Amino acid sequence: MLHRLAIAPLLLATALTVPAGTAHGDRCSGVRVPGSEYSVSTCLADLTTTGTTKTGHTDEEDWKGLVAENTVTPSGVPGVQIDGYFPDTSTTNTDHGWNHDSQFVIRLPKNWNGGLVVAGPPGTRKQYANDQIISDQVLAKGYAYAATDKGNTGDELYKDGDRLGDAIMEWHRRVTELTVAAKKVTDRHYGRPPRATYAAGLSAGGYLVRWQLEHHPELYTGGIDWNALTFTKEGSLLTTLPPALRAFPRFAKGDQAAHDEMIAAGYPKGSEKQWGYHYLKQWDLLQRVVREEVDPGYDGDRQGGTPFCPAGTGPSCDTDYDFASRPESVHRAVERISLTGGIQRPLISIQGTLDAMTPPAAFGDVYDRMVTEAGRAPLHRYVYVPGGTHTDGLVAIDKDAYKPMLPSFVAAFGELETWTRPTTRS
Repeated sequence: MLHRLAIAPLLLATALTVPAGTAHGDRCSGVRVPGSEYSVSTCLADLTTTGTTKTGHTDEEDWKGLVAENTVTPSGVPGVQIDGYFPDTSTTNTDHGWNHDSQFVIRLPKNWNGGLVVAGPPGTRKQYANDQIISDQVLAKGYAYAATDKGNTGDELYKDGDRLGDAIMEWHRRVTELTVAAKKVTDRHYGRPPRATYAAGLSAGGYLVRWQLEHHPELYTGGIDWNALTFTKEGSLLTTLPPALRAFPRFAKGDQAAHDEMIAAGYPKGSEKQWGYHYLKQWDLLQRVVREEVDPGYDGDRQGGTPFCPAGTGPSCDTDYDFASRPESVHRAVERISLTGGIQRPLISIQGTLDAMTPPAAFGDVYDRMVTEAGRAPLHRYVYVPGGTHTDGLVAIDKDAYKPMLPSFVAAFGELETWTRPTTRS
């Protein structure tokens, strides 16, 4: 069921900043995270990116390209930041020189509103990826915030784990692990547990939100996802990306039939100016990374496939990948990481109408139908954001046609608070 909201742009500035009030004390060092292998805590004058970029408590490269040009985010939120990692054997995350995966960040604002927001990063990014689009926004409202790197990062995440799908399944385990730990941290730090806990995420991070609400409703009050990736047993990216990889090179040469193939594959009319970027930066890479995670035998001993291989060049070319014809073991691996639609807590999904990475017809619309078929429609509000692209950094490609989605996320989060307030009031 499509839930249409009239979402007006908000001023993402100091109007959202929490005013000075009662402090929770000056406890800065020694904040412990249950289950972690290592952590370090620091008092900061500003937990938002305005402050953390100056003190080295974020990584600007991690959130680069996720906001539109000239976006002003909230600032001026003092509190405690905890950085650390849980036990893990993989080493793809090099932040802080730790060379250790399952890194996390937890932020505890001085003026706490009693809530907690937990997030995982989009794509192959790390724990600071959501710092501008989620952390800054919710910290300014008084929420504690926690984020994980999902347990593996980078373009070779498929090397983590033993079974098909292990690396992606770890993503969910790490979100659950951090949520449990962050709840205990807030309880110890503030003297009471969170009155409300929300999961939030963009793209792959949105996929994590949906999974948590399907599998661990006991941990959350609700969730919000933004242009969420949706793995289904029918293949998801493994069925939407190969048609784009085959058609785009011909489209770029002016082939109208190739354009029609792209539209037929679900890529929305009006998103054409983004296609070149996605082809070079995301479509080919993500096809190979995800396919290697669930179907490493497709290209034999080669790991990660052959970048940008032309269509028709061989049985191991990802451009020619045909998920339907792959062995049963591959289908079982994809089913293992697939969503069901069986959410058990309120969820708001915002979906850009011109998203060319997780296009509505193949992702947002599909999950909305899955929720309805699972009998959970009353728990789902699905919001189209006209002109929205996969990430707000893409708005610069055509500022007349494309619109930032961050204001819509902020508005939808406010609606989620109102929606869930009767069950979360302390």
